Amino acid sequence: MPVACPISFECLDQTEFGARDFALMPHFFASQTEIGRLADESVYEADVAARFVEAGGMVHREVPITISYGTFSKTFYLDLVADGKLIYELKAIAKLTAEHMAQLLNYLLMLDLRHAKLVNMRPASVQASFVNSLRTLTERREFAVDERNWSGGEKIVQFIRDLLQDWGIGLSVSLYHQALVHFLGGEALVVKELAMQRDAIPLGNQRFHLLDETSAFRVTSFDNAAQPYRHQLRRLL
Repeated sequence: MPVACPISFECLDQTEFGARDFALMPHFFASQTEIGRLADESVYEADVAARFVEAGGMVHREVPITISYGTFSKTFYLDLVADGKLIYELKAIAKLTAEHMAQLLNYLLMLDLRHAKLVNMRPASVQASFVNSLRTLTERREFAVDERNWSGGEKIVQFIRDLLQDWGIGLSVSLYHQALVHFLGGEALVVKELAMQRDAIPLGNQRFHLLDETSAFRVTSFDNAAQPYRHQLRRLL
């Protein structure tokens, strides 16, 4: 998978990651104790990084990860990397959600690593959660393409097949979507606002992504059967 990152990570197992993390977490608590819990995320990031260094550690902030395919590329940034091994994603929000977990999991999958940690500095006590990746890149490249209900042309299917073979499955759906839009010519060509109406009553415009003048597409991900979503798409059409 074409991922560029200035750090060559060592893939730690859960025991190694946990032991190193145990020694570093007190710095997050110390930062919140001294600064309070109302500061911006960037302030905590700078303070925790300084505390790591004061304790004799090494830290990198805002480490870029660039994933690419053909002429498409997108760059993400890791908040903190301690000792070239441990990734921390910092938040300063009311509550951690599944979306925050998914964001950090996306980074792990791109780097083919197993463990990282999400830390929230806003609650009364520092909130932290391990995020673990259970699949290797080799395993994520094992997939099947079902074309039985597809009528959009072989060119798109081949692109999806090649993209999944390169990146593997399991990354953020929006990332695959952005790559496909780029492949089709970019948002200026693909995204259209189309007039909607019900029983001749105008309802305004709806944003669609078009393969051509008569076919729209959506990139989705399901844990179970897609039939309920397919029913909703029919209603929209």
